[in-house]
Amino acid sequence: MGPRVVLLCSLFGVLLGQGIEQMSIEGCCKDGQSRGNNNEDCAALPLISESTTCRIVQEQCCVTVLEDNMCTTGINMAKDQGACDSLFTNTCEKKTTKMCCDCCLLGKATLEKGLPCDHTLSVGYQCGLVSRACCVHGAADNQTTPTQKTELPNKDDTHENGDNSVLSDQCEGKCAHSCVGNHTCTCFQGYKLKPDGKSCEDINECLLGASNCRGGERCINTEGSFRCQREVSCGTGYELTDDNNCKDIDECETGIHNCGPEFECQNTQGSFRCSPKVKCGGGFIQDALGTCIDINECVSQTGPCHHGQICINTVGSYICQRNSVNCGRGYHLNEEGNRCVDIDECKDPDKVCTGHGCVNLIGSYRCECEAGYVFNSISRICEDINECRHYPGRLCAHKCENALGSYKCSCTTGFKLSVDGRNCDDLNECDSKPCSQECANVYGSYQCYCRRGYQLSDIDGLTCEDIDECALPTGGHICSYRCHNTPGSFHCSCPVEGYTLSPNGRSCQDVDECVTGTHTCLVDQSCFNVQGEFKCLSFVCPANYRRVGETRCERLLCNESDECLTMPLRITHYYLTFPTNIPVFTNIFRMGPSQTVAGDDIQIVITAGNEGRFFKTEQVPSGGVMSVAKLINNQQDFDLSLELRLRRYGTLSTYMAKVQVFVTQEEPRVPYNPLLE
Repeated sequence: MGPRVVLLCSLFGVLLGQGIEQMSIEGCCKDGQSRGNNNEDCAALPLISESTTCRIVQEQCCVTVLEDNMCTTGINMAKDQGACDSLFTNTCEKKTTKMCCDCCLLGKATLEKGLPCDHTLSVGYQCGLVSRACCVHGAADNQTTPTQKTELPNKDDTHENGDNSVLSDQCEGKCAHSCVGNHTCTCFQGYKLKPDGKSCEDINECLLGASNCRGGERCINTEGSFRCQREVSCGTGYELTDDNNCKDIDECETGIHNCGPEFECQNTQGSFRCSPKVKCGGGFIQDALGTCIDINECVSQTGPCHHGQICINTVGSYICQRNSVNCGRGYHLNEEGNRCVDIDECKDPDKVCTGHGCVNLIGSYRCECEAGYVFNSISRICEDINECRHYPGRLCAHKCENALGSYKCSCTTGFKLSVDGRNCDDLNECDSKPCSQECANVYGSYQCYCRRGYQLSDIDGLTCEDIDECALPTGGHICSYRCHNTPGSFHCSCPVEGYTLSPNGRSCQDVDECVTGTHTCLVDQSCFNVQGEFKCLSFVCPANYRRVGETRCERLLCNESDECLTMPLRITHYYLTFPTNIPVFTNIFRMGPSQTVAGDDIQIVITAGNEGRFFKTEQVPSGGVMSVAKLINNQQDFDLSLELRLRRYGTLSTYMAKVQVFVTQEEPRVPYNPLLE
């Protein structure tokens, strides 16, 4: 066949049908092709066989027809309009049509520039086929005028020279169709030689635009040829002939009419008519079913009889009879016709007192009604007594329903009829387990309730739904970090590193890596725990100082050097940590002499590390304090230097405090999102 385009939109749904008749592979393919021609969705075709192979063949044959039709539309647009601008869309079908349109324009451009049609551009296999087809077809149009034809020769046709067997022998039988000598193969009309030089493949005349289909017809490719099919059906009562014309269907001849056995079928254009076989005689009329019905001439005609006569209808006619004595109700004329006698209505009691006793009376009768009935003297029949209306609330405990000649009791919902047929007993609905969890029977009803962690559904009142504790208004405060909802309960979690869940199961407590020994500090470093992590700290004493203990450096002898005497006597390292957003004016560090003496002059200042002015110092009687001067709302570290100047007995002594402050983020909290659970 001609160029194919892979339809990316096709989805394969594996559906297993049961009880469907097995079909051949060819039948499955023909069904798919037919549905493709009707533009049905190939991914949702009705199953026609239990076989998965049949389903695949059906779908792929349907997709192939749709691909050909879409590609043909694109090629025809390229040939007729010379542009593909109207096909800009994101649908897979339009993309397929546009690809064929663009590739056909490429083939036409190749022909106009005098380049060979078999170009080597890497445009893909399908695009290359379409481009070459449009290029070759354009070249043929420039050289010859195409002949008008509807069917191309079949591949089984033989050559006129009759020497095909000799040529085939020259090709040693390797040719699929015919041999022209010198080991060269050729194909029958409607086919083209494959690249292997031996095999032949069908030419898609519809794709090449080489068909002669008229307006309103669709070109459908066939093996070695093509056929034209009307786009619009002929309509009910007509069929499409081989020459694409609409012909009336003779329903009478084909036997597809619905005329009954009493009717005769008469064909009309596009339909048929049912005419009765039997013709009714005078005095009868024929109904729609062909039945002859008697005409009551006494009613349908005005005065058919003379004055003084009465009209009596007969089958197919009528008679006129002279007026006689008129008897009243309950009487009739005697045989002589001269007087009225009583009619004994009780001779046929089923007609007058159906199912009841009958008592004849002069000119009348009376019915002896059975229990549950009463005789109506006006209508003269036994009428049912509505016991529920006559004895309200005395027959049934709940509901009373009248019945012919009797009544029956029934109960409202939640009760069942007792053995006596009148009272109602409570029905234990919990025996049928209507509730999803717990059920409590109550008088005339029942109540569903749920276990802890669940709540009763507002929709049916039966189903227990999980309570999402994390989504409750107070759910954000249940867990200090993250809340996880579980069926009937919930649990809290903490960050993976730096925290552990406290015994209460809700709050997160900091893990002191320095105590647990899980830190990674070196031997010459000290571990300092902060919120959610740890710090590895170390310091080196400056020149002319010696290290005393783990946090202090003391000045060596100065040998009366003035510069040395101005240096601090002691440098002590301190480490502080607190969370962000602590209140302003909070005291975080205190510094002063171990003992105060009257007349001491103490000053404390921040000499380094306070560029952002987040801290300030002030004097107190025992020394000085450092407090927060500005709100710290971001996690950050500070390396502060505080100097204490003590003047005592006229001598000035200086002490240095190196304070490293680690401000950590407030205890983290993850907003609850049920989609992440």
